[in-house]
Amino acid sequence: MATASETPVLDTLAAMTLDSIEHCHMDKRSLIQARIAALVAMDAPAISYLAHIDPAMKSDFTIEQLQDLLVAIAPVVGTARVMSAAGHIAQAFGVALALVESEAVAMAQAEAESRSAT
Repeated sequence: MATASETPVLDTLAAMTLDSIEHCHMDKRSLIQARIAALVAMDAPAISYLAHIDPAMKSDFTIEQLQDLLVAIAPVVGTARVMSAAGHIAQAFGVALALVESEAVAMAQAEAESRSAT
């Protein structure tokens, strides 16, 4: 019997992603390109793109390559999907930046509290 989790949906999605990666023999950049193209094709929400920012950065996937990908798939998925994706991607980047900023502020506060305690 499985152990109860506080985040069963996220745990399941993470396990599915890991299984997919283990059974796929694509290089990291091709894999992230395929996943982003699929997200665009299905008009995925920003949160879906957010989950791919870190893997994209780790595979050295650049903004220019993202733009090229959107240009390449536009005739197939349509301009409305590409424009929607661009908005969702921008929103995901905004959330990612806000999370990084929040983490930096928390670290600075912890450091300040640590210094004042000594």
